[in-house]
Amino acid sequence: MSEPVLTIVVPCYNEEEVLPETISQLKRLLTEMIGEKEISMKSRVLFVDDGSRDKTWEIIYRECIKKEHIGGIKLSRNVGHQNALLAGLSAAKEVSDCVVSIDADLQDDIGIIWNFIEKFKAGYEVVYGVRQNRDTDNFFKRATAEGFYKFMKKMGVDLIYNHADYRLMSRRAVEELERYEEANMFLRGIVPLIGFRSTSVFYDRMERVAGETKYPLKKMLAFALDGITSFSIFPIRLVLLVGCLSFIGSLVFGIYFLSLKFLGNTHTGWTSLITSLWLFGGLQLIGLGLVGEYVGKIYMETKRRPKYCIDIDTFNLAPEQSTKSFHVDKNDNLDK
Repeated sequence: MSEPVLTIVVPCYNEEEVLPETISQLKRLLTEMIGEKEISMKSRVLFVDDGSRDKTWEIIYRECIKKEHIGGIKLSRNVGHQNALLAGLSAAKEVSDCVVSIDADLQDDIGIIWNFIEKFKAGYEVVYGVRQNRDTDNFFKRATAEGFYKFMKKMGVDLIYNHADYRLMSRRAVEELERYEEANMFLRGIVPLIGFRSTSVFYDRMERVAGETKYPLKKMLAFALDGITSFSIFPIRLVLLVGCLSFIGSLVFGIYFLSLKFLGNTHTGWTSLITSLWLFGGLQLIGLGLVGEYVGKIYMETKRRPKYCIDIDTFNLAPEQSTKSFHVDKNDNLDK
């Protein structure tokens, strides 16, 4: 395969500040790679608008009508980064030999896509983009991120250390990925489960060009919790272990206090009583909450709801169809 068809999938959510620069750099990259005959002239960039509330889709659509290797998909509402990425991968695999996923903030080095293609031509079906270091992160983010990867590893989850969602996947790998139908998708853990021949390419992560991160602390914690509870029952077993240890401890202390009673050395003490009540009450609530998290995930899985709904697709439709589908919005003033 001398010139594979490549699609670069870029999920976007409120990225109007950085998107023009992202489009410019990715178009330039495609032009250079096509000129060097590394990829086919049919290669494109697919932007997936994840229900943005700013002018993200307007910017994408303007580029789509220029017909310069740019396609766009507008989701009907915000469904989250992982589901938006899935929507792009699913659409791209129909017309591509390989697909690269990358965030819109330009923090990932797009230059290593050359290396991705080189590895793909060498027979690798999954190529991971892996950060060499976390020098651009503050201490808190670096410590929590590295701790998360180490914790997941100890729980038996096969994650690629310091890898996010910057990767190349062959069409066959994406087709296998679609067979994983769970509602709570954690792609960093699922992709290694596919098991096809894979390798890693290392790069230095850069500062965000413009705009603000879409993953504040709250979302990062929720994302980590999803990853943990989607791939391991270790937390429930940990709660069981704590319960067993607490039970054994209560027996030991019960025997100890009974012996004191018979020896006449007992003393009334509210502190020890209240402390023990609060301690075990807190442990019970934590255990119930954790079990509830798993039950909630089971509830979501049984509904079998679609992960996303596509509102407008300019990627897999003919140009006149995509224009017609956007007719009402196009007549609106796109600059307002």
